[in-house]
Amino acid sequence: MEITSVTVDGFRNLAGTFCVAPGLNVLWGDNGQGKTNWLEAIYLLATTKSFRTGRLQEVIAFGRPAAHLRAEVVRRSTPVTLDLHLEANRKTLFVNGKRAVVGEYLGQLTVFAYGREALDVICGEPGERRRFIDRGILTLKPTYVQTLADYNRVLKQKNALLRAAVESSDRRCWLDSLEDWNVQLVALGTQLHVERAQYATWLNESLDWRMFNAEQITVRYVSALGSDLPATPEAVRTALTEQLARRREAELAVGHALVGPHRDDLAILMDGRDVARFGSAGQQRSALLVLTLGQLALYRARCAEPPVLLLDDLDAELDTGRIAALLEYLQGQAQVVVTTTKPGLVQGPARRQALRAGRFIEAADSARDEPDKPFSGMEMPPCDMPRSWPPS
Repeated sequence: MEITSVTVDGFRNLAGTFCVAPGLNVLWGDNGQGKTNWLEAIYLLATTKSFRTGRLQEVIAFGRPAAHLRAEVVRRSTPVTLDLHLEANRKTLFVNGKRAVVGEYLGQLTVFAYGREALDVICGEPGERRRFIDRGILTLKPTYVQTLADYNRVLKQKNALLRAAVESSDRRCWLDSLEDWNVQLVALGTQLHVERAQYATWLNESLDWRMFNAEQITVRYVSALGSDLPATPEAVRTALTEQLARRREAELAVGHALVGPHRDDLAILMDGRDVARFGSAGQQRSALLVLTLGQLALYRARCAEPPVLLLDDLDAELDTGRIAALLEYLQGQAQVVVTTTKPGLVQGPARRQALRAGRFIEAADSARDEPDKPFSGMEMPPCDMPRSWPPS
């Protein structure tokens, strides 16, 4: 899997087309020039989500009614065109020019991202780690998005019922309706629990923590159903049913759901200790990188094709030794796009492209901007705007 080009219009401060090389790509320039914006555009095209905001209207350029994004991709020698059209409250997806639902769109382009925004996976609330697992599962099983949507819909409806019950003079009259929602919650929650627990096991087996000569990083799925619960549908279904029956009165009293995989977590451990509590800032960044590379390795093993890896603000997040070890490890493993203010830190063959105010500048201009770091590696070839842009 490779991206050949990304074209944007009306997205943050960007304009034009980013031509992407098969191997290592380096986007460099001063802070605030749009380097991370290009990574965000790629991530958005792959996942339909931003790694920076949950409000997609924020990515539309000021004064513009909409944003258009397009990626030209090659998957197993087959060209694929992905289009994403954003308006204030609307997101429209296209695959090869045809409108697509999210289940058809996801899986066309697989991207993993590492940067300071992702550190919430290590140090943030459990919801961040649940989303980390879910994003990993979606790279292997795009249809999982429907299970997630169905579970969240049922959970929302159940919580609405529980809130109404709290305000009622007779909570017992809500029991039949509550049981109907619990039946659906058990069915969908069982699927989520099994998928997440299995993915956590696979990910743990894929972690190569030795690449930085660091502490051992391990992960473990943490569920209120019990740490020794077998991750089989039968066992999970039985445990969920029993827990819901046991906590029914408590849920009616507090007015929200207390049982289900929406309350689970992923333990991220460094030599057996919680890395968020006991790890230094550098150890936490290394742990996140090990997790990201583990997801990449797991995807390659299960899908037999290289994904795309985005590494943001490389020199700010990693020291030179880790940068060298990382880039050596990634050779042939993925198409890589990194951003940096110091392109000289990235050694070896790469396509280096300089940015100013969201636009790519010519090699000669970029060399004048960085006289001590001459433009080296692969030349940036001409790249025309894709045809039929923006999509109709």
